[in-house]
Amino acid sequence: MSITEKYRARTMSAAEAAALVPDGAKMVVGLGVSYPPALMDALAVRVRSGDLTGGTLYCMLACAAASESILAPDLHDRIRHVSLFHGGVERGNDALRAGSAQGLVETLPVQFHQIPRILTEHLRVDTLFVTVSPMDADGCFSLGTNTDYALMVARSGARLIVEVNPAMPYVHGDCKIPISAVTAIVENHVPLVQIPPLPRTPNDDAIGAIIAGMVEDGACLQMGIGAVPDAVCAALMEHRNLGIHTELLTPGLVGLIKAGVVDNSGKKIHPGRSVFTFAMGDQGLYDFLHDNPALEAHPVEHVNAPHIIAQNDRVISVNATIQVDLSGACNSEYMNGRQYSGTGGQLDFVRGAYASKGGRSIIACHSTAAKGTVSRIVPWLDGPVTTPRTDTHIVVTEHGWVDLKGKTLSERARALIGIAHPDFREELERGAFERRLL
Repeated sequence: MSITEKYRARTMSAAEAAALVPDGAKMVVGLGVSYPPALMDALAVRVRSGDLTGGTLYCMLACAAASESILAPDLHDRIRHVSLFHGGVERGNDALRAGSAQGLVETLPVQFHQIPRILTEHLRVDTLFVTVSPMDADGCFSLGTNTDYALMVARSGARLIVEVNPAMPYVHGDCKIPISAVTAIVENHVPLVQIPPLPRTPNDDAIGAIIAGMVEDGACLQMGIGAVPDAVCAALMEHRNLGIHTELLTPGLVGLIKAGVVDNSGKKIHPGRSVFTFAMGDQGLYDFLHDNPALEAHPVEHVNAPHIIAQNDRVISVNATIQVDLSGACNSEYMNGRQYSGTGGQLDFVRGAYASKGGRSIIACHSTAAKGTVSRIVPWLDGPVTTPRTDTHIVVTEHGWVDLKGKTLSERARALIGIAHPDFREELERGAFERRLL
């Protein structure tokens, strides 16, 4: 059969594709932008009708459309939902927030670079649903914005059901799936999910300026998403010869590429290319990605592996946190008594950046939350440790920065109190004495 004939033979409706999934299936859906809406709507119909039972669906950063589809409240007792990293759906749904005691959403704590192995080796998922770009002349689909864990699952022999969307950019790198690996194809042309930029505050810009001052020309960047990373990117516009090796590609990083600030000339691994494992942002980002040989997507077990990250010199890793305790431990995933996000790739890059020659791992946060009524620097964490105190390197707030490496517990406590909001410093000092840090 020719490539075209293979394509036609595998093309079917979303309902027909969803019907291929057996009872008790272990399914995983594409992360974020690669969530396939037509397939998930069809799967929800099967689950709601009772035609598909005993299934488990693994999700990471489920998009808003999922809350009206496969993650709709009336399906919570009919399909098991396991979250690898909470998004707005899990955070905003009262039923999901209740946790697993009622058979609702469950949280699987895992570092991002380990997720492909967890899915394929430990969980042995049997079905992947994902959005891909249209097939190329060689009979391959690009995973577009989301190579992350999808590539290893696609290569594991799992049932691969793809939603072909012409809006998905064709991306270069190690992110291609041959049609021979595909079980079913569903065509659906809809706009991709877009994440509008958050407005920046003076505190964001202050933090951005502090961090930009630590970045040397020729450094290699990893940035998260949000107002603080955007502020860092804005403050880097006068830098030169920067590189990108990042978990997430954002509009802020694309802005640096367009401005000529990034040329990847100093990178030791993937020189001359901006490397990422997933992308999320606006239409301008997706347009820039399409068929652009200057950018490459690679699987997360490669991009986020600390020993790979460390192969580039002067890696600057910038990640946000919810709380930092006075010993330097960071809770970046738990808030108000419940899971808020997930472990993600923070520790991957904290360790990888510090292991690189001249590298710096930076944890950034506003000094307060809840309109100034709560300190983010605390005597004790309210949730799990995402980054251990032994790994934390540099902490930045709008009041300054501290390098925790080489500092004793008492020195750490005093240093962190010094960059806390002034309104909370006396209280934090009392907490340090209660913890016997001072």
